[in-house]
Amino acid sequence: MSEQIHLPVLPLREAVLFPGIAMPIGAGRPGTLKAIESALRAPEPLVLALSQRKNVDQVTPEGLYQFGTIARLGQVQRHLSGMQLVLHGERRGIAVRLEERAGGYLVATTLPAADEEPLDARDSAFVALFREARERAVELAKRAGLPEELVQQVMGHATEPGKFADLVAAYIEQPTAERQRLLETLSVEQRLRQVLLLVQRQLDVLEAQEEIQSKVREELGDRQRETILREQMRAIQKELGEGDEGKETDELAERLAKLELPPAARKEVDRELARLRRIGRESMETQVIRTYLETVAELPWSARSEEKLDIQAAETILEEDHYGLKDVKDRVLEFLAVRQLRRAREHAVPGSAATDSETDAEREVDAAAPAGSAEAPRPAAADGGAAHRQAKGPILLFVGPPGVGKTSIARSIARATGREYVRISLGGARDEADIRGHRRTYVGAMPGRILQGMKQVGTKNPVFLLDEIDKLGVSFQGDPAAALLEVLDPAQNDSFVDHYLGVPFDLSEVLFVATANFPQSIPGPLLDRMEMVEFSGYTEDEKREIAKRFLLPRQVEENGLERAQLALGDGALAEVINGYTREAGVRQLERELGKLARKVARRVASGAPLPAEVDSALVHELLGRPRVHPERAAGADQVGVATGMFYTPVGGDILFVEASAMKGKGDLVLTGQLGDVMKESARAAWSYARAHAASLGIDPDAFEQELHIHVPAGAVPKDGPSAGVTMATAVVSVLSGRPVRHDLAMTGEITLSGRVLPIGGVKEKVLGAVRAGIREILLPKENEADLEDLPSEVRGGIVAHPVEDLGQVLALALRGASYREGRLFFGGDEPGDRPLPATRH
Repeated sequence: MSEQIHLPVLPLREAVLFPGIAMPIGAGRPGTLKAIESALRAPEPLVLALSQRKNVDQVTPEGLYQFGTIARLGQVQRHLSGMQLVLHGERRGIAVRLEERAGGYLVATTLPAADEEPLDARDSAFVALFREARERAVELAKRAGLPEELVQQVMGHATEPGKFADLVAAYIEQPTAERQRLLETLSVEQRLRQVLLLVQRQLDVLEAQEEIQSKVREELGDRQRETILREQMRAIQKELGEGDEGKETDELAERLAKLELPPAARKEVDRELARLRRIGRESMETQVIRTYLETVAELPWSARSEEKLDIQAAETILEEDHYGLKDVKDRVLEFLAVRQLRRAREHAVPGSAATDSETDAEREVDAAAPAGSAEAPRPAAADGGAAHRQAKGPILLFVGPPGVGKTSIARSIARATGREYVRISLGGARDEADIRGHRRTYVGAMPGRILQGMKQVGTKNPVFLLDEIDKLGVSFQGDPAAALLEVLDPAQNDSFVDHYLGVPFDLSEVLFVATANFPQSIPGPLLDRMEMVEFSGYTEDEKREIAKRFLLPRQVEENGLERAQLALGDGALAEVINGYTREAGVRQLERELGKLARKVARRVASGAPLPAEVDSALVHELLGRPRVHPERAAGADQVGVATGMFYTPVGGDILFVEASAMKGKGDLVLTGQLGDVMKESARAAWSYARAHAASLGIDPDAFEQELHIHVPAGAVPKDGPSAGVTMATAVVSVLSGRPVRHDLAMTGEITLSGRVLPIGGVKEKVLGAVRAGIREILLPKENEADLEDLPSEVRGGIVAHPVEDLGQVLALALRGASYREGRLFFGGDEPGDRPLPATRH
């Protein structure tokens, strides 16, 4: 007797899995997902596939058949709504007992069941039965339209009677109950008889269908005669000049003849045009071919915008359209300057890749260009002008928080260069066909978004914005990010093939610009093809100036007001920015200004009096109580409370790390929804304090207490290593009883040896601290250069302390502490008392 095994149960809806058969399924019920996860954790990923008696969502032992198939889990793909996986049936199994486990899934005590072979496999009656079943199955497969090679290959693998019966039973059409009955039939001979009966029944059905189809074809003969007569009538109308179908085709052919198509495209167009002339209007393919040819005719194969490369004009346009963003504007202008120099060089020496007189700056540009970026001269235009040659520069990727001007900068580039502008949003695209299009064999096929954008813009050298490229999805239909690799590769995109178009299309003259919020979400090979330009959040002064120059005038005009009817002073604008918005960009600020403008418009329309200038008090009256409450610097020094800095996509701010010691067993308690990295920073700070207790003036008995570290606000998840120095300062403060300076904010990662490591987001963190009223900053030494990214007015108003180890941190943060000759001293200490060893780098 076979040994019983315990297997998770995988319930199947209206399906039966046979041994030797692979079946793809989708799983979405929580209990089913738990069963799959349980099987994947086992040494062998086996499950017992049991069919449900009724198609219901709630799975119970009573609702399952007792007889099933022991199956091995194949390829598993996870997605948002569940899993896609393949089951490989191995052998039959009987569920002796079903038990429900925690998690809502069933586990079956399973007894493997073996086939009951005939007493004599060479018995003439059994051999004849097997041969007849095979012949009838082959006949059914051929009449169903399967290729003979495939039929022979499949039948060649099923040489054993039991396996053959299971193979046919799995693929023949029959109700679920009939399939289950075949699964439960252990006798191979009896199973073969049942399968032969099913196959013969299907053959009888096919014969009946063929008779019906023959009668239908006879009835359709009259319709075909009518179609022929209509074609003859159309020909007569054409001779009389009364028809217009031929005229439409001739007009389309004339449009196509005027296009400057590459040889491959011309050959395909001529072939499809000949097919269109050959087939009649009633053919199903007529409209498909016409739509394809019209799409080809509407694509910009040779139409170009006249590009303007005037750096001074471009700089003026960028300044007119955007305030701030100096580094971004500089990078855009550098990009345009390179294109201007290359264009000038190419016009000076036609057909040459370089000249002997090129400047050092140009050599630097060429050295920085990607390998293989040179492009062969293009054929001359039809008017005999010089060949259009497009310098292949880098593809820009604008990265930054929402609302900081990434999309509008791309629009300004188009305006500055005189190119057309087209934008497509890639957010949520999860099908390769979104980029490459659908093949024409599919009903409703259309080009991908790239060619649709080119068709929309009408020129072959636009500024093409790929918005939200970091939000591409992946599904079983393909990876759109992989399809973009060819689009964004200057060495390949001159012959981009859309599945719908079927011939190469030149994208090399397109100026691609992409935008993203989180570059870490972009696949590495795709990110490698782009040059990242980072957009930082705006400072309060920059937001105020943007509101004055752009946002407020726009809202005044959109809400039907006069400029004098809505005048906001600096104080009122600062109140709107700080009290009603919390963002790195200015989108929410514009919404709040729009709301303010609508409130004022209502008062103007009703004749209510308005002050000459809206002040903070009126802002509160119109917009209601402030909805954003940013942290402010503490009012006094406290023991165990240190001020840190953090950065989110909506900007930087300060946070407080609170530490408290109490009677206990020496445990460390962490609260405030801290992530794993932040918890590790707290443990590193605790270990550092214990290891250097004598040097830090901490009583060893203090570590017998329970230490509680809390980071407000408790409802907001937090993570990252940059709070390490803040936690260490709070821990040392509470254990040594020394207060921490309230006017100092700090950031930096720590190690067990006391080193302070660099972190990211320095600009945003410092700006957040300045907004909170703190003017003294402590940061890692290796981040000192990042202070140059700060606006000059901020950089001149703060005091920054670059540090390399925790001794320097504590000397600056704790009252009465000093740091001399690599050692930490407290007030009243003599040199040599409780020294803190210096960290060696």
